[in-house]
Amino acid sequence: MGGNKSATSALLLLLLLSGILHPETIQLGSGCQEAERKALLQFKQSLRDPSGQLSSWVGENCWSGVSCNNRTASVIKLNLNNPFRDSFGSFEDDAGHELGGKISPSLLQLKDLEDWDLSMNNVTGFQVPEFIGSLKELRYLNLSGSFFSGTIPQGLGNLSKLLYLDLNNFLDQSNQIDLEWLSGLSSLVYFNLGGADLSKAGAYWLEVFNKLHSFVELHLPNCNLPSLPLSFPSLNFASLQVLDLSNNDFNSTIPHWLFTITSLLCLDLSSNDLQGDIPDGFASLNSLQELDLSGNSFLGGQLSRNLGKLCNLRTMILSRNNISGEVSDFLDGLSECTNSILLEKLELRFNQFTGILPISLGSLKNLRHLVLWQNSFLENFGQLSALEVLDLSENKWEGVKTESRFRNLSSLKELSLTIESPQSLTKDSINVTLPFNISSDWFPPFKLGFIKLRSCQLGPKFPTWLRNQTELSIRTLVLNKARISDTIPDWFWQLSLTLDELDVAYNELRGRVPNSLGFNFPATVDLSSNNFEGRFPLWSFNVTKLYLLQLLNGSISKSIGNLKQLITLVISNNNLSGEIPLLFSNSSFLYILDMSNNSLSGSIPESIGSLRTLRFLVLRNNYLSGELPLSLKNCTFMESLDLGDNNLSGNIPAWIGASMPGLSILRLLHILDLSHNDLSGFIPPRVGNLSGMKVEPPKSVQHEGRLRVVTKGSERKYFTTLYLVNLLDLSSTNLSAEIPAELTSLVHLGNLNLSHNHLVGKIPEEIGNFEWLETLDLSKNKLSGSIPPSMASLIFMNHLNLSYNNLSGEIPNTNQFQTLNDPSIYEGNLALCGDPLPKKCPENGGRSPVPRGDDEDEDEHDKLWLFVSVALGFIGGFWGFFGSSIIKKSWRDAYFQFVDKTVYLFLTFVPLNVARLLRKYRLKC
Repeated sequence: MGGNKSATSALLLLLLLSGILHPETIQLGSGCQEAERKALLQFKQSLRDPSGQLSSWVGENCWSGVSCNNRTASVIKLNLNNPFRDSFGSFEDDAGHELGGKISPSLLQLKDLEDWDLSMNNVTGFQVPEFIGSLKELRYLNLSGSFFSGTIPQGLGNLSKLLYLDLNNFLDQSNQIDLEWLSGLSSLVYFNLGGADLSKAGAYWLEVFNKLHSFVELHLPNCNLPSLPLSFPSLNFASLQVLDLSNNDFNSTIPHWLFTITSLLCLDLSSNDLQGDIPDGFASLNSLQELDLSGNSFLGGQLSRNLGKLCNLRTMILSRNNISGEVSDFLDGLSECTNSILLEKLELRFNQFTGILPISLGSLKNLRHLVLWQNSFLENFGQLSALEVLDLSENKWEGVKTESRFRNLSSLKELSLTIESPQSLTKDSINVTLPFNISSDWFPPFKLGFIKLRSCQLGPKFPTWLRNQTELSIRTLVLNKARISDTIPDWFWQLSLTLDELDVAYNELRGRVPNSLGFNFPATVDLSSNNFEGRFPLWSFNVTKLYLLQLLNGSISKSIGNLKQLITLVISNNNLSGEIPLLFSNSSFLYILDMSNNSLSGSIPESIGSLRTLRFLVLRNNYLSGELPLSLKNCTFMESLDLGDNNLSGNIPAWIGASMPGLSILRLLHILDLSHNDLSGFIPPRVGNLSGMKVEPPKSVQHEGRLRVVTKGSERKYFTTLYLVNLLDLSSTNLSAEIPAELTSLVHLGNLNLSHNHLVGKIPEEIGNFEWLETLDLSKNKLSGSIPPSMASLIFMNHLNLSYNNLSGEIPNTNQFQTLNDPSIYEGNLALCGDPLPKKCPENGGRSPVPRGDDEDEDEHDKLWLFVSVALGFIGGFWGFFGSSIIKKSWRDAYFQFVDKTVYLFLTFVPLNVARLLRKYRLKC
């Protein structure tokens, strides 16, 4: 939340009175001290300056960013801010403008330096210099967004004159920081430590800041603060006007000591886990102008009439909470304010509000920004003549909308009304729920620059009221799923629009698309699922996102490769055929490439490896063949690789997950789908190195495009939550050998499908390491052994399929297995027993007979050959002897004479010897 204008004005006045904004300054030139000039040149030599920002630091001319006192000729201000970056991310576009390198200690010569701004540069690899603590005259220090390494030097606490200190996101990585050094900054008026890890100071952070009673603005967003004390005696924030504690880990109710800081103008507690009802104590903050409690999903209750006593409130953001009931009491309370109601911005989206918007809403004459998205309101907004931004999306609007609903909205500049139909990529299943009936000669009272109407029935004719926007400055035009069955009229193309976004997808628009449209940078175009004719113009190189689904035939046009700024290219669900052309050499910024659900053939071109920034590659459901190109190794930022349902062959590359200096190949993958191909071989153990499947998905929403994923036994479509999906699908790929134990190190894997292969051996005992696994399909393999007991610890698993293997033993009946009670999960394993199968296990605890596994099949094979050889030996020996006897008479006579003689000797020898033994026995007795 930005600082309030009143708070900013007060802060600027304090800084001016304190001498930071010194009126008696000149740019460094011939009147500045020679020693300090040399010190600055040494400082310049130690820096990287790719854009030549310091090129003016020569001779006697004025030096950019350097200001001197016109009386003492001392340097008092050094402004080296990078104006080309206004956020805290590091972007390649800005790299050419960032100063870098080591900060030279020669700056110690600037003994009168009061103001130093090094923000939005990049000094990664170098620590904050210790000597800063010796610049005793510093009153303004801004190091925000400069990516220093290490931590905060303790000497910074020696700057007792410092009034303004901005360290917001100034470190290149999160290191735990203590707050002991702060005690010496007794004059501090403005302090921003956003993004620092203060978890180490979690028990005493409030006590430290309470001792520095001069604060006017205190910003501690995203600091990993673990707790917000429920009570605190002797609070000493009498001057505090801005308090930002957003994006921390607070999970308590809102403490009442906050309501004693009556000087507060701005309070931001957004994106925490605060609980309970919104307290009436906020009513005591009479001066409050901005309040942001959004993103606390456990914060509920209702908006009371007492909150309406905040008559100075200009901005109120309560989005993404669990607040219910009507807003009537709150708005009625505001309407009783004696002075004019100042509320300009009200955001209530993603709550549980219900009921009709009250008539008192019309008393908010200054309301310019109203967002009611995703509630259950019934409309009543027609009296808000000052309204500039109106977002009514995702509510239960009823009836037909006519122009009378918008008659008094004369100041309106942005209109958004979207009703999300069931997610689908086919217009036949689109459910348009909000009909409009607007006269063709209607002259709107507003001049819109932003129009977003989705799933609103505007057709069948193209809306003619757009023609009357004579001063039309539309930047965003979305008429998606509007049931328009018409040709886009010529007058529309003649409006000379320069757009940020054009989305007319899922209609039945006809005709040709002309070249007259212009686009700003960056721009999004979606013409999907219409009946346009002819080839599509490429308009401007400024188009960065292009969606052409259910629209194209023939081969892929090579001219798409001329769109050098493309970030997203989605040409899926078409009738495209032929090979993928070599069109990627100029697309150096491509982030998402989706050509799925076509009839493309041939191999995946090696040139795809030139897309170094590519994160999402979706080529599923085509006729692509050959092996995975080795050049994919170059796509080190890849997060999703979906090549399923093709004719790819060869082994799964062993380089997936392999280590390179400083990284693992494709290490960021959190979606890998190679299913339904003609692959072979084994699962490379290095797949277990894919760190994208080892870390928890990001908490903040990230747009990653659209993808169909087979999970929980069925196909699902992910649109806005794809970043939450961690999936590995290698099903139906002819894989053999055992499941590598290394796979179980992917602890945040959510979906694992290895079904319909030839995998052997046992299920890895470490399978319980899959802490976040929801779906596991190992069906139709040749796995043997028992079900590992550790599988019972997979508490999030709600879909399991182990059918048609050679598993044996008793099915576990603890923990998660108590819910997995469908017999089809285990069918086809003849030696499994126990619930939910009808086969009971032996009562004596013995194990069920083990079916013949692969090793036993080999034993049976050996036995078979033994029996065959014995039989053949018997047959050969028997017939070799008796057959020859039958044929040759002399052999037969000799044989029988031998047998007779042997029998005679046996019959005479045995009785004689028995009689002799008996005589000897009697003599002895």
